[in-house]
Amino acid sequence: MYLTLFRASEEAVSLLIKAQRECEELYLSAPEPQIEVLEFDPQSPP
Repeated sequence: MYLTLFRASEEAVSLLIKAQRECEELYLSAPEPQIEVLEFDPQSPP
């Protein structure tokens, strides 16, 4: 019983680590966002 639970726990941790690495790679390889500064006009209605 213990070995079955331990193996399943190890598989779950490995799966989470793999997913985290894939997401980090996607984030790092994504293009830089284009930032646009919006002008604030206090006279304009909300």
